[in-house]
Amino acid sequence: MVYEQGRLVYGMQLPVQAQSAIFAEEWEAQAGPAELVEIARTADRAGFDYIANCDHIAIPRRLADAMRTTWYDPVATLSYLAAVTERVKLLSHVAIVGLRHPLAAAKAYATVDHLSGGRLILGVGAGHVEEEFQALGVDFAGRGRVLDETVDALKAALGQEEYPEHHGERFRFSGLGQRPRPAQERVPIWVGGSSPAAMRRAATRGDGWLPQGDPRTKLPAKIAKLKELREAAGVGTPLVIGTITEPLYIGEPAFDAGPWTISGKAEAVADSLRAYGAMGVHQIQIRFPNRSLAELTDQMAAFGAEVAPLLND
Repeated sequence: MVYEQGRLVYGMQLPVQAQSAIFAEEWEAQAGPAELVEIARTADRAGFDYIANCDHIAIPRRLADAMRTTWYDPVATLSYLAAVTERVKLLSHVAIVGLRHPLAAAKAYATVDHLSGGRLILGVGAGHVEEEFQALGVDFAGRGRVLDETVDALKAALGQEEYPEHHGERFRFSGLGQRPRPAQERVPIWVGGSSPAAMRRAATRGDGWLPQGDPRTKLPAKIAKLKELREAAGVGTPLVIGTITEPLYIGEPAFDAGPWTISGKAEAVADSLRAYGAMGVHQIQIRFPNRSLAELTDQMAAFGAEVAPLLND
């Protein structure tokens, strides 16, 4: 997957599959597979580079009021949507891969890539819910170090070798065959998070960076730091830089879309987003305030038809 310097592509986190009170719209509580299929197909038609799915295994009661407990499994969901789409890539944003043995994770995600014809992007993150780690017997305090080694092991296990090998501190495997292999020669791994540790991990181990809520004013310095860390580590391959944009609305919303929403005619929205490309961003993750499935898919279609052609003028 090659992303050209200065050229923006766009993707989105799927609604419905994660229903935190912090970001879910009211209509999502009654939605399910049919709505997800319609959104995924709309993304496919509207030129979205990817659709993304979160990852939580279980939410403790102390966090349930804010996070709620609806979190679809990324492997199951992305496989399901692969069957009803043709082009759009499938991103785990982000999979808490440290909760699983890397061979188990590789088996699942290699199958997704195989079934989808090579459309998987494996986004990974450290996780933040301590009870999930406790329930699965995984060290929460050491989750960053676990993730570092898990990424290394996944690079081996998601390559083309039928019998991958990894010899690390926590995980060791060799002489164990896994098929089917991924359709891609190598599944790209994008690292999520904006902490110093996450940025180091992205720069030294990742193929891409998925920041978490960084305002655009802080991005140039962070991008420069990533490049510095990558060069110091001697990693010569390009790093795909992403960001989550401000909320967008094509046209003028007839409701309170929030103080940070960028709205108006297509040219005005595109002009604001082109600034990300000038900073060195390759992919933008966009989101639309909306009151219904129909309004969301209308906004997606309008973005693809009216704004996207202006992003790289």
